Amino acid sequence: LGLRLDPRIMSSEDEEPREVPYGVIMVHGRRFDGYHTRFRDIARGGMRLVTPASPEQYALESAHQYEECYGLAFAQQLKNKDIPEGGSKAVVLIDNIGMSKTGKDFVMRKSVKAFTDTILDLIVDTEETREEVVDFVGKKEVLYLGPDEQVTPEDINWVIKRAQQRGYDTPAAFMSSKPRAGINHKEYGVTSEGVNVYLDVALRHVLNIDPKQDSFTIKITGGPDGDVAGNELKILSREYGDNAKVVGIADGTGCVEDPNGLAWDELLRLVNDNLPIDQFNPSKLGEGGAIHTVDTEEGVKARNSMHNRVQADAFIPAGGRPNTINIHNYKHFLNTDGSPSAPLIVEGANLFVTDEARQLLFEEAGVVIVKDSSANKCGVITSSYEICAAMMLSEEEFTENKDKIVSEVLNKLHNYAQSEAELLFREFKTYGGSLPQLSKVVSDAVNSATDALSIALESFSAEDKEKLLPLFRFHLPQTMADMSFDKVHERVPAQYISNAIASCLASKLVYKEGTKFVNTLPKDKLASVALRYVEAEHQIAVLKSALEGADMPEKEKESILKLLEAGGARTALGVF
Repeated sequence: LGLRLDPRIMSSEDEEPREVPYGVIMVHGRRFDGYHTRFRDIARGGMRLVTPASPEQYALESAHQYEECYGLAFAQQLKNKDIPEGGSKAVVLIDNIGMSKTGKDFVMRKSVKAFTDTILDLIVDTEETREEVVDFVGKKEVLYLGPDEQVTPEDINWVIKRAQQRGYDTPAAFMSSKPRAGINHKEYGVTSEGVNVYLDVALRHVLNIDPKQDSFTIKITGGPDGDVAGNELKILSREYGDNAKVVGIADGTGCVEDPNGLAWDELLRLVNDNLPIDQFNPSKLGEGGAIHTVDTEEGVKARNSMHNRVQADAFIPAGGRPNTINIHNYKHFLNTDGSPSAPLIVEGANLFVTDEARQLLFEEAGVVIVKDSSANKCGVITSSYEICAAMMLSEEEFTENKDKIVSEVLNKLHNYAQSEAELLFREFKTYGGSLPQLSKVVSDAVNSATDALSIALESFSAEDKEKLLPLFRFHLPQTMADMSFDKVHERVPAQYISNAIASCLASKLVYKEGTKFVNTLPKDKLASVALRYVEAEHQIAVLKSALEGADMPEKEKESILKLLEAGGARTALGVF
């Protein structure tokens, strides 16, 4: 049974007002129930499979399944601000309790297929669906899936093949992270590359630590065999060497702690061999170090409390269940004197800390938290680039040029993360408030500007739209653009192009000029100001080029160039 619901029915009058999703799909199957929630007409987000181990746990998961799906989709919407797709998420709750390992896997694979087929029933317009589906929406719907917890490469291949069989317009783009023609997040560490940019900027701004020169301590949840945690360990070693001292790591198997820093050679062995933390060699521990495994009650307690107990400069939740730190237990993160066990948190995992706990940790203990919608956004940007590649390149073209494209994607990720990180801490210093609130302000500013621009673009002439098309081209990895952008109108849906132009221009305006500039512009004027801004940027570029060749002292020339770069376009607009 598949229903595309009016999202308003999923809220009750007793609840606090919150943003209403664009669409909600509910699917009921023989041994599963699933929700897909999205916040924009064209949206992308992962499909996660939840398989409780007991009837009691199943009941708990069932009670908050939609809330988890909503929360993850909303977090995705906030972090998708730099890309054409809005945020979405699918959560499939599967009953395979008491089955053998083979039986559990069989039911999971069948559930993925049934859930996917039902979504395709609702969004693909064919003669069969027109006969069998009751449609009150009355418009074509475009959504993209991605893999999340417990989705396998075999699932991904099946979903793409099925989308093609069912007549989905861009089947290769229907699910990201294809084994051959995708950008594997774990292999290339795309999420962690962004997380580390925010960590670097935060250490400098919050703790006055230059991680390239100064020693600092860090604790992490998520194992060395995990995507975000494992890759973050590799990046910490690559970027900072012995300056980075990992004093605690916890995962599903246990935790390892060492106040003097865990041995890098042993941590990297676990990462490279894809091993969990309980495989850490005890002989590599220093004085005061310890290993706790979950095969004892004491070990479970130590593992579950590591993120609270261990003292560090920074904490990176890079794995763990949503709402681990919440309004009921946030004080456990504080020492007996009220100081935090870590003054800085950079959220590599989604929803590890609840909104209420973030705010209270900041108000009561001054904990600076870089929110998940900022810190780990680079994974979703990569998935968006995969969607673009699937539409614009053949599989052969992508695989032949994959190394170059991936290298360019990593550079783009660093730039997007650096732009937002610098804006966040600039506005944090200027306006105050908590960093998670500012992170949401940034996301809201970009998303509201994107929505306003998308609406305005519908009335733009073809000529004015073409003037803005270079924004989409610049957003893409150069190799991908060079190979296929001349065919963009043939290969990419018109609505996707409009969304891409709008999101690229919105993020450019917010990151360069700040949230106050964009939020104070009347929505009905934003599009015309944005168009003038693009023209002014072009004029400034011409001036800078002319100045480069001018015969004048280098120091003065450099000062003028900096002024033009910092505020030239905005000054030319006459909007302050």
